[in-house]
Amino acid sequence: MSQSPLPPRALALATRGITKIFGPMRALDDVSVEVPAGSFHALLGENGAGKSTLVKCIMGFYGADEGQVLLDGAPVRIDSPRQAQAQGIGMVYQHFTLVPCLTAAENLVMARAAAPAVINWRQETRGLEEFMDRMPFRVRLDKQVADLSAGEKQKLEILKLLYLDQRFLILDEPTSVMTPSEADEVLTLLRGMAERQEITVLMISHKFREVKAFCDGFTVLRRGRVTGGGDARTASVTEMSRMMIGETELRERAARESRGLPRPRLVLEQVCAEDETGRQVIENLSLTVGAGEVLGIAGVSGNGQAALVEVLAGQRPMSGGRLLADGAPFTPRRADLDRYKVFGLPEEPLRNATVPRMTVAENMAFRSFDKRPLAGRFGILSPARIRAQSRDLIRRYNVRTSSPDALIETLSGGNVQRAVLARELSGNVDVLIVANPCFGLDFASVAEIRAQIMDQRNRGAAVLLISEDLDEILELADRIAVMSEGRLTPAMAVETTSRAEIGRLMGGH
Repeated sequence: MSQSPLPPRALALATRGITKIFGPMRALDDVSVEVPAGSFHALLGENGAGKSTLVKCIMGFYGADEGQVLLDGAPVRIDSPRQAQAQGIGMVYQHFTLVPCLTAAENLVMARAAAPAVINWRQETRGLEEFMDRMPFRVRLDKQVADLSAGEKQKLEILKLLYLDQRFLILDEPTSVMTPSEADEVLTLLRGMAERQEITVLMISHKFREVKAFCDGFTVLRRGRVTGGGDARTASVTEMSRMMIGETELRERAARESRGLPRPRLVLEQVCAEDETGRQVIENLSLTVGAGEVLGIAGVSGNGQAALVEVLAGQRPMSGGRLLADGAPFTPRRADLDRYKVFGLPEEPLRNATVPRMTVAENMAFRSFDKRPLAGRFGILSPARIRAQSRDLIRRYNVRTSSPDALIETLSGGNVQRAVLARELSGNVDVLIVANPCFGLDFASVAEIRAQIMDQRNRGAAVLLISEDLDEILELADRIAVMSEGRLTPAMAVETTSRAEIGRLMGGH
């Protein structure tokens, strides 16, 4: 790695009165943001606050209905991402934009607007190596993108912007696919570049720890308007949260009640599973979750967690091993799920736990529609009783819907999640399996759902929490195991481990 820094050419960017209207909705309403040259600035807000719309206006995906963008104090017109690139503005998106079948070098070269029709690879490789020598981190240029880890792909996305000479970097949840150590490494190095005035960074993030550790300033959006901002180093997390959600009352999470040695409730013994091509995605996985405890499984996305959830939901067959509930063989089908009181909240519940074109009431009745009191004599359903049950659950779980007869697909993500929780948690729960329960949800919904999980744990349920959010696992789990390449590490008591140790295991070390 070269010690010679890049020249100080960081850009200052500001928006003045940006307004964007989609039909009857004002997605952005008179939004003004200042990001000084060489700063590392956070853009905060709940889902639907307008963050993505704002950066899409800056990048030229959308044209603002009112207002303007200024670079180094001068108004600029940006009508497309290519024009943004020409101005030195680049963005790393939540989803990778790399071509998996090409190498890292090929992805970098093809990203250039004026890539040659006939490429002299000897010359290009020499230039790319010189570029890498100037960078704060690097990836293998000759490695195919499909063979890179998720963290390496994210590094390559950032390197691509620097290779294209982008001096104002917009990062959308940049660390969501990185291990904690990778995230801290990359953000530390980017902050160093910003402090040397080589680049300016605007980061969209929901991780307050990273905002406090790496950002110097922040701006908060709520419902399309700026509701606050300030110095990220001195503002408290509580202050930032209030700017994001207003005076909404947050559900207080109960304290974790102390327990003795828990009785095993859910046991997996040497479980194996394969993907559609026959490749093993879960390998000899064993775990035990006791009554009244939360076992958290951490890991970077794509290491077999989704397959594990599918096995436990009966959506993917096991190729080996067995499942036990309360010491008896258990098959994840409706009869055994009812017998052993196994309930779940899968990832993306609108796709995995509901029928979108059915009503809220009908979806809430899936676990009990054929039982009394919802089913009468001869198994005949009672629509009136189904609606009455749903009204009670809607009230108890604070599901915001226009009516029990509204299609569940019309609800917000947080309210779909609450509706599924109402269905799954309204009875006696012995085993609860949850996967990324708060991904993409607003701050109030996150507080409510985590409180519900802790309530079930304190009532004696065995909770298996599979999450890519390490902060969530550290907050809720009694024991933590790490899943890497389909294998599970031994579980560790949360008080005897550390973020660094978990991060090392997440990286496969």
